[in-house]
Amino acid sequence: MNRTEIRVRYSETDQMGVVYHANYLAWFEVGRVEYLRDIGLDYRAMESQGIMVPVLEVNCKYRHPAKYDDIVTVETRLSEVKRAKFYFEYMVFRKEDSELLATGRTEHIFVDSEFRPINLKKQHPQMWEKLNR
Repeated sequence: MNRTEIRVRYSETDQMGVVYHANYLAWFEVGRVEYLRDIGLDYRAMESQGIMVPVLEVNCKYRHPAKYDDIVTVETRLSEVKRAKFYFEYMVFRKEDSELLATGRTEHIFVDSEFRPINLKKQHPQMWEKLNR
């Protein structure tokens, strides 16, 4: 699991003074990128090898609002790895009081530069190994 802290910027809030719902998806991406970096993978290196990991599906359940200047913690966990797909789960907490603000899940597919699915286990065993530690 990876924990990433983010301070809510004013531009991330809406007219009601709470974080606009789509910004949680951007926070999921921050958590995901940091998770991969922590295990020795990063998007830039993967893309330079012709591997991309687009999002196939995203889910987010909003529980409580985050507001301007809150510090939130995004907990990111790789929940499942298949030969051509992988899944992350997220929990977003307000740091100050540990209140759970949102939960989510993303599904990704490994594709080549032509957007054709690839079998990561077979074609890139070193990356496969890092994801399965």
